[in-house]
Amino acid sequence: MDLKALTSAVAQISEEKGIPKEVIMETIETAIAAAYKKDYGSKGQIIRAKLDKETGALKLWQVKLVVDQSMLKEETTETTETTETRETREIDGAEDLIVEGEKKVRFNPEKHIMIDDAKKIKKTVKPGDELTFDLEEHDEFGRIAAQTAKQVVLQRIREAERDAIFKEFKDKQDQLVSAIVQRIEGRTVFVDIGKTIGVMLLKDQIPNENYRMGQRLRVYVSEVQIGPKGPQVYVSRTHPKMLTRLFELEVPEIATGAVVLRAIAREPGERSKVGVSATQEGIDPIGSMVGQRGTRVLAVINELSGEKIDIIAWDEDPEKFVANSLAPAKVLSVDKEKNRMLVTVAEDQLSLAIGKGGQNVRLAAKLTGWKIDIKGATTGEIKEFKETEETKETPEEEKKPVEPAERPKAIQTGLPESESSGRKKKKSSKKTEK
Repeated sequence: MDLKALTSAVAQISEEKGIPKEVIMETIETAIAAAYKKDYGSKGQIIRAKLDKETGALKLWQVKLVVDQSMLKEETTETTETTETRETREIDGAEDLIVEGEKKVRFNPEKHIMIDDAKKIKKTVKPGDELTFDLEEHDEFGRIAAQTAKQVVLQRIREAERDAIFKEFKDKQDQLVSAIVQRIEGRTVFVDIGKTIGVMLLKDQIPNENYRMGQRLRVYVSEVQIGPKGPQVYVSRTHPKMLTRLFELEVPEIATGAVVLRAIAREPGERSKVGVSATQEGIDPIGSMVGQRGTRVLAVINELSGEKIDIIAWDEDPEKFVANSLAPAKVLSVDKEKNRMLVTVAEDQLSLAIGKGGQNVRLAAKLTGWKIDIKGATTGEIKEFKETEETKETPEEEKKPVEPAERPKAIQTGLPESESSGRKKKKSSKKTEK
């Protein structure tokens, strides 16, 4: 056997597929054993092979299980099985080698040996032990045996590759990875994340974000599952933790532990609020997150397609934290009630505190974990905002209905103003001609 060529091939497969060399060598040994059994072995035999990595010498042996009468099945309880299933178990060496509990086996002289005969070979043997018998070495194998070995190698390498990919991305779960948009099917986006394809469902896509083939972006690995076709990796761009991971990349103070992200509330593609605090004196947590001239927070905003981000100072006092969370609105007072916070703001700050569509107060409630009611300082009217409400301001001119008497004559007659004025000019010109 050309050991140099074999070693080179094993190293190449290991590097390309990310499979340990030991697993590949075990696969090759299993394939050699299957090929030997196909050409020189008998049905039911359990054959093992061992390849010496240094010398290239091949050792083959047969394994037999030592049994006694209590471990054997009766002939009446014999079960049937398909030829394909039996051959698969024989190739894999998964026949009954170890007896545990009350499990019984059907005696086969090719893979079992009675205790009395086994003691003639080895006196210290016990039921359940294995005896090995060396086999004659053969260097040449037939076409069918070679094909069997090839199938075993391909199958085992595919399984090992799937396991390696699953383990790799299981370790990357809850982390950011770089991705390239590979294809779009309906509302599902498939992205290339290295050794496999990530799936980004509609709920994991930022609203109003357009994806195109070959586009590079960062995605958050939200879930890794093992399926019948291999590992399935689900990625997201809407997960709240994606904001955490992006800030960890941009803000070194988070990595050192000087700045801590306490809470995050996010409406993907629209706006987010992040509560931060410092663990060391003299460090400004908000300034660290924003960066010089806003470079750090702008990098995160650009990655999220312009999503607005509010950096909030976290406070152990829930009342102060609620007041901070309603920024940019200025809060006059916060009164803590049973299950909610009653926030008082100036009348001109009322719409700012609630936000467009109630977005500001909704995010503040998510961030703090408190139900928040807002009231004006002058009127005292409490605004209980619901998510289905739309708090959209209209100008005074739009609010005031137009009376029929105030409407232009062109509108009353149903004609455009330019057309009506044109007709007036024609009438006046005719009068002058007369």
